[in-house]
Amino acid sequence: MPSFLTSPEGRRLAYHRLPGRAGDAKPGIVFLGGFKSDMTGTKALFLEDWARARGRAFLRFDYSGHGQSSGAFEEGAIGDWAADARAVIEAETRGPQILVGSSMGGWIALLLARARPERVAGLVGIAAAPDFTARTWQEELTPAERDEVTATGRVEIASDYADQPYIFTRRLFEDGAQNLVLESPLGLPFPARFLQGTADTDVPPSVALRLLDHAEGPDIRLTLVKGADHRFSSPECLALLAATLDELPPDTLAEPV
Repeated sequence: MPSFLTSPEGRRLAYHRLPGRAGDAKPGIVFLGGFKSDMTGTKALFLEDWARARGRAFLRFDYSGHGQSSGAFEEGAIGDWAADARAVIEAETRGPQILVGSSMGGWIALLLARARPERVAGLVGIAAAPDFTARTWQEELTPAERDEVTATGRVEIASDYADQPYIFTRRLFEDGAQNLVLESPLGLPFPARFLQGTADTDVPPSVALRLLDHAEGPDIRLTLVKGADHRFSSPECLALLAATLDELPPDTLAEPV
């Protein structure tokens, strides 16, 4: 059963926290899930097993409107979910953490890193989707669909990775525009690793290349995996994720969680 905390905004957030081995000073791991996903997905549970085997602290949680947390999904937006992430991390971890963000979670990890860089020991993006609401509005919606958002406040968008279409609301687009990370300087003063499949149809490799070009930092690397899709959950992709975390330089240490 998950634990729950109430955020400063009054949202009830579900989470699972794995304490690290006593005396282990390595940073804990925080998993940030994707748009309309939850903390019971393949990557979240794989990382929890990885952390348990190494005695590392690990935290996974559901944003509001996702999984077992309170709220309606269609009422949420990027700023809300970033605030949820910050609330859980600040309440349940101490010291710098390694943020692992999948898809939208990669965008939220970048927002957290920009707001609180002293709490970040490293960052791993898995098919990271920074600024995806702006890209969707500008490049993917037809004029008729943009008119639909303006008139009705929402539009349905099909995905290759979900049985049901995603609901994009006017508020999601408007809030996303206030939380862009690729339109202003983005410093990542810690090890940052981005993993991206070449067969990803939701977040194409061009997004990862733009992020790599835009971000500034002493240790930023992008790994492209030929044929991997947006899920990035094959045994080979999960093994790469584990190896990436194993190889992150342990220069920044945290208090045990």
